[in-house]
Parts: sequence; structure tokens; C-alpha cells
Amino acid sequence: MDFSNKYIVVFATILCLVCSLAVSVLAVELKPLQEVNKILDQRLNVLAVAGVIEGGAKLPKEEVEKLFESIEELVVDRRTGEVLLTGAEAAAVDPIREAKDPALSEPTPPEHQRTQLARLPNRLKVYKVGIEGHECWVITIWGNGLWSTLYGYMAISTDLSEVVGITYYEHGETPGLGGEVDNPRWKSQWVGKQVYDENGDPLVTVVKAGMSTHPYEVDGMSGATITSNGVKWMVDLWLGPDGYGTFLHGVQQ
Repeated sequence: MDFSNKYIVVFATILCLVCSLAVSVLAVELKPLQEVNKILDQRLNVLAVAGVIEGGAKLPKEEVEKLFESIEELVVDRRTGEVLLTGAEAAAVDPIREAKDPALSEPTPPEHQRTQLARLPNRLKVYKVGIEGHECWVITIWGNGLWSTLYGYMAISTDLSEVVGITYYEHGETPGLGGEVDNPRWKSQWVGKQVYDENGDPLVTVVKAGMSTHPYEVDGMSGATITSNGVKWMVDLWLGPDGYGTFLHGVQQ
């Protein structure tokens, strides 16, 4: 059977429209499930950095929800440390997204320009972990490495004396080099490191690989100086007064 050019064009157009419609419908249908999975993944990372579960462990949604009954989500004012929202209202807030909105953020101060973050959100999210034996604060941290923005969590003891854990859940660094931020062996170095000095200033830091000598120093990643520095600078930002510092020190008073 011979087909005219007009027939072929019409048929191809209809086929494209049908496929596009199918993809659009599928995307809409899957969006709620994707949101559920995103929240589940975030909660698993919070549980892991707090030491409640092993990193990379997968738990049923019901079990994660049960554990989160002992974890309180707070939204705080980054500048004053005031608690603004709790519970479900706090859970709905995305500070990383708000950082991109000029109405909900401020330019990053000059002293923290090395993080390569253009703006800081006015509101931040904090997790107060109350699970017995794992009590701590969990904060979201982010900043640039060599090739990408690194997104992660840091857990700090309730008395702010030491690091409980650190993890990165999204980045695009080079495997085997900057990508070692994912390596459990490298992350384990952070556990127990001193967080603040006697004046309440951020103390924990990243130094050249093999050069750590103090209880607040973490060895950087070999061959990944820029990524190591990126981690150092973002930690300094988020632990300080331009990050979570005002809130964290406020709850100690």
C-alpha cells in the first residue's frame, strides 16, 4: 500500500501528540508518588546522620514514620533564631528552594562568598531528634564543591560539643576524588569532632589530607582539594551566625 506524504505527516503528528499526552498524564500521575519517595529519602538520611540507622539502609515507610514520631521538625528564623513553625507546617518548608527567591532570602555575606551560594534563605529547617540514645540536632547544609552543589545533613550533639555525623545525599563530584564525600570511611572521621570553641565560634574544619592533629580537624580528601575546601567553607557558614549558629546557641541559654 502506498502512502502519500500528507498521510505520513498527519500520522506522525498524531502519534507524537498521543505520546506527548501519555507522557504528560504519566508525569502527573507519578508526581505524588515521587514526592512521597523524596520525603522518605530525606527522612532516611536524617535517621542515618543521627546514627539511628546505617547509612544507605532502606526501611519500610511505616517504620520510618514510627521513628519520626520522636523527631520534631522546626523552621527557624536564620537571623534571630526564633522558632517560626513546627510539625506539618514546618515539614512543608523547603529552605533550599526559598534561597532562590529574593523575597524569601538575602545575599550571602562577603565573608562566605567562597561557598559560591548567591543567597541564603531567611528560614532554615532543623530536626530535633529525641530518639533515646540518639538525641541530637540535625541541620541541612549545602554549598559548592568542584563540579556541583553538595547537599547534605550534619548532626550535632544536643550540648553542641561534638559532631554526631555528616552525610551528603546529592552531588556531582568526581567518583574516587571529590565523590569521596559519600565514603563512609571519610564521613566517620567527623564523628566526635569538636564543633565550637570557647567563644561559640565554629571550630570543626577540614585540613589537608593526613595533616589533622587537633580534635576539631578532619582530613581532606586526597586529590580533591577544591571539594574539601568547599565542605570546609559550607560547614563554617552553616554553623556560624549567618547559618544555624544563632538558633543553636539560643537553645543552650
